[in-house]
Amino acid sequence: MTTAMGAALRRIQLGNALSAFGNGFTVPFLFVYVSQVRGLGASMAGFVMMTFAVSALTVLPFVGRVIDRRGPLPVAVAGTVAAAVGSLALGLASVWPLVLAAAAALGAGIAVVQPSLATMIVWCSTTSTRSRAFAMQFFLNNLGLGVGGLLGGQLVDTSDPGSFVRLFAIESVMFLVLGAMVATVRLPRAPKVEDKVPSGPTPQSGWRALVGDRAMVQLCVLGFVMFFACYGQFESGLAAFAVEVTRISPAMLGIALAANTMAIVVAQFVVLKLVERRRRSRVIALVGLIWAVAWVAAGLSGLIPGAPALATTLLISTYALFGIGESMLSPTMAPLVADLAPARLVGQYNSAFALVKQLALAVGPAAGGLMAGAGAYSAYIVLLVVCALGISVLALRLGRLLTAEQDNPVRAHARRVAAAGAAAEVPAARSVQEQGERAPVAV
Repeated sequence: MTTAMGAALRRIQLGNALSAFGNGFTVPFLFVYVSQVRGLGASMAGFVMMTFAVSALTVLPFVGRVIDRRGPLPVAVAGTVAAAVGSLALGLASVWPLVLAAAAALGAGIAVVQPSLATMIVWCSTTSTRSRAFAMQFFLNNLGLGVGGLLGGQLVDTSDPGSFVRLFAIESVMFLVLGAMVATVRLPRAPKVEDKVPSGPTPQSGWRALVGDRAMVQLCVLGFVMFFACYGQFESGLAAFAVEVTRISPAMLGIALAANTMAIVVAQFVVLKLVERRRRSRVIALVGLIWAVAWVAAGLSGLIPGAPALATTLLISTYALFGIGESMLSPTMAPLVADLAPARLVGQYNSAFALVKQLALAVGPAAGGLMAGAGAYSAYIVLLVVCALGISVLALRLGRLLTAEQDNPVRAHARRVAAAGAAAEVPAARSVQEQGERAPVAV
């Protein structure tokens, strides 16, 4: 990496961390704000959550093409402005049409920002440094969310709507700070492709090339199962299981969520050193096994009602195991999407993977909520154990479609450097030998 690329990447990461810090002020309290503080009821709060997903699904199919044509920087700035306007409007809105309109603007803005930032990180990194860059982004996101949530909890007051206006105003300002920092970044004119991982012949069109890329299609299927079985269950099925079956208190559920964040923050860079030289497909397969153990632990926590301390420990362990798995995926999944993408379609591939994530995050809570509402908790746990094991199977199958450079770029880069050094030593040795042969012999 050049000095300019490193400086640009640091500015992007700092802005992203501040934006996550702002999100932490509002995300944990959004449901309570809509349903209780504004008095719109739980059903409207559910509609607001659905609006986030629908607005994201509406804009994401078009974002990738715009990123590849106009560059990620102007798209990211536009997304931050939309998100800032939506956040502030959500804090000021008191009737349901304005609340839904503000939620749509906020959801669309965030959906635009995510693939744009991912593309900027790709442009400012190389194949061998990309895993560490995305791991740092994930670490800062979780740290910012955690710190913001802690501070927001100290400021919030359900009897005072003005306290929520302050929270949404802070989030809005943080989005504008992200936009200002991104706008001052000096990006390279084109992605860093000197050591680009080969990905087959040059495609002719965006979506057609993506659908024709077997490895990318299988990665999207894997991503859908992954987000469905983990992220899509935190706020729906798993939370309902914890309260209704394991019988833990809402306060203890908050501790379990904190354990998830703490596991990510503590383990991220330790895990990075362990996985960055391993094959990506096998790392993802191992995550599937870890999550299967996590779901088994959650199921066991509901089978021992006579030992509440043990049941609570098992459930907190479930959230912590999910955090460890997430820390293994952050330096693996996003860099793999970037390395599969042709140089001129990086934005399209990032946008497509973000679209898959949003679909899973829309379907996952709905499925978890329906099964929890029907009381089918045993079937729910079995389904998610099967999904976790399916992640391992899909990851190993994906490994067969990847080249050595795509599956393990750090080791492949080291081999190329070693081979280049060995090739340079051979002519040098020959030159020394020839000079010795031509040297005059002293009498």
